[in-house]
Amino acid sequence: MQRFAVLPAGCGLLLALLLGSAAAQDAPAAIKRAVELPPSADLVYELQARQRGFSLKGEAVITWRAGDGKYSVKAESRVPLLGTITEDRSSGAVDAYGLAPLEFVEKRMRKDPTTATFDREARSLRFNEGNKVYPLKGGEQDRVSITWQLASVARAAGDKFKAGSEWPFFVAGRRDAETWVFKVVKREKVRTGLGEVDAVLVSRQPVSDKKDQALDVWLAPQHEWYPVKLRYADGEKEQIEQTLSTVTKR
Repeated sequence: MQRFAVLPAGCGLLLALLLGSAAAQDAPAAIKRAVELPPSADLVYELQARQRGFSLKGEAVITWRAGDGKYSVKAESRVPLLGTITEDRSSGAVDAYGLAPLEFVEKRMRKDPTTATFDREARSLRFNEGNKVYPLKGGEQDRVSITWQLASVARAAGDKFKAGSEWPFFVAGRRDAETWVFKVVKREKVRTGLGEVDAVLVSRQPVSDKKDQALDVWLAPQHEWYPVKLRYADGEKEQIEQTLSTVTKR
């Protein structure tokens, strides 16, 4: 089990869905929080998706690994006949801010993959699409790592991770980055393959009139704070909901 102590707040923040342009835009000031990474595991989910007006059912698999100062996450969504519809990967180190991505790759069905590179030596965040560049200040995440950073923060936060509390991060996406603010909404029961599970609902707060990349995560305190349910909405064209079927610790 990896654990890091709380340190005083410094400069630079977390979530990066990618902002900036050729001239880098500043990310918010960084926030250092205690983190406790969940144990490595393979998680299989029942998947329901809507893409371009079609309703799909299938399976999602998340492979989470953490240890020796490193982490990796691979998330795949598959449906019969069509095969893999999404494939995302995030990998990097673990530092005083928690997960510290080095590379984030996002692949959608019938589209070329996009890559965000976190250059720790140059202290910059860049994308293979477009010319946006952001300074790295500490705590930046990507669209895959953020769920596991949330779980890591929740595991260490204890009673501070309560309804009404808000947790900002700087998050990288396909070609830019921005601050995401997550709000702890409530505790509720979620039906899963493990039975009925007590879970904490955490939702990304809307940003003005933007509708892309909505994210709801249900974390289960009695199951290592693993995400037992996730709901993604990428604009109005794509929505994916996945509910945990099985989890195998590694």
